[in-house]
Amino acid sequence: MTVNGKNIGFALTGSYCTFDQIFPEIEKLITEKANVTTIFSYQSATTNSRFGDAKDFLKKAEKITSSKPITTIVDAEPLGPNNMLDVIVIAPCTGNTLAKLANGITDSPVLMAAKGHLRNNKPVVIAISTNDALSANLKNIGILLNAKNCYFVPFSQDNYKNKPNSMVAHFELILPTIEAALDGRQIQPVIRCK
Repeated sequence: MTVNGKNIGFALTGSYCTFDQIFPEIEKLITEKANVTTIFSYQSATTNSRFGDAKDFLKKAEKITSSKPITTIVDAEPLGPNNMLDVIVIAPCTGNTLAKLANGITDSPVLMAAKGHLRNNKPVVIAISTNDALSANLKNIGILLNAKNCYFVPFSQDNYKNKPNSMVAHFELILPTIEAALDGRQIQPVIRCK
């Protein structure tokens, strides 16, 4: 299934070092004629880092999508009950967000949007970027790989010598992962070599 005409929630969490890879993927969805609404976690909406200022990321998201990003739980809450989206993408998905999603914790706009969306039996696409994928968060990856309506963008170790537990999604595969998820399929293989 293509994303043409689909309503996509694109949720960003605090793996700021990946944002330069994420925004081109949002642009790609717009080029494919998807309607994209961005959702920012509290941290991604407010934290300035060496990778850029939060206000600049918010402005960039608004410029690309022509709509103001969702930055509060209050604004994210109606997405589920009003059945506003066809798919939600969490990219980058930090280990913190991954763990909370796997354990039913809803304390950010991103998690509220995902919770309401899953309630509607619709797909959530997860693009991980976490330093503890092969340690503390491995169990949460397993939980979500086995969860209904959760789909992973293929991922691999990003620096096995210096960060042996770290894994990151192949962000360039977000679009095909969404297309497969809309058809109820997990793109394969999930774990890939760089």
